[in-house]
Amino acid sequence: MDRRKNYYLTIDTETANSMDEPLVYDIGGCVHDKQGNIYETFSFVVREVFDNHDLIKSAYYYGKRFLYYTALRRHNAIKVNFYEARKHILDLCEKYNIKAIIAHNARFDYRALTTTQRYLTKSKYRYFLPYNVPIWDTLKMAQDTICKQKSYMRFCKDNGFCQKNGKPRATAEILYKYISGNYNFDEEHTALADALIESEIFTQCMRQHKKMRKEVWSK
Repeated sequence: MDRRKNYYLTIDTETANSMDEPLVYDIGGCVHDKQGNIYETFSFVVREVFDNHDLIKSAYYYGKRFLYYTALRRHNAIKVNFYEARKHILDLCEKYNIKAIIAHNARFDYRALTTTQRYLTKSKYRYFLPYNVPIWDTLKMAQDTICKQKSYMRFCKDNGFCQKNGKPRATAEILYKYISGNYNFDEEHTALADALIESEIFTQCMRQHKKMRKEVWSK
């Protein structure tokens, strides 16, 4: 490992329950550098939520649950307690001296992880992500870089990817269609697969060398 490099951890979550109180059943992530080189990945199915029949039925992507059974059987994912998932992330942050934890629309992932932590520990432990690592949001980064490109605006207009006010949408799926050139791409909506495309969005934003918002709470 080259200690001269900056390393980043991009994560994604899939949730059950409501959008206001999301509970994480799938968390995945990848450690990478600014150039997009991947060093480690993980894919965790959260036992306390996934195995709770009443909770998992409320998942928006409940129909994709067969993907997890296949991934677990093939050892492409591991079923863990939420505590184990958190410990793994803390260990990665220490091992790589992670510069920032990144997610697309990171406020949602932060809320989901925090809500799950409080739900499962009855608020004995209130925060999931480490205190000392900044949280960056590729949605904000893309809005300040990729979304301002004339070619992206034209791409969204030509493909019906605009909001009602005419502004281009900036979902991870649409952004990845644009940067990859694969207009038939459909987001898998499993955490590791989505984290990998979000790390590519991060890399593309950084290549612009433009001033941009990064912090999740920046306006």
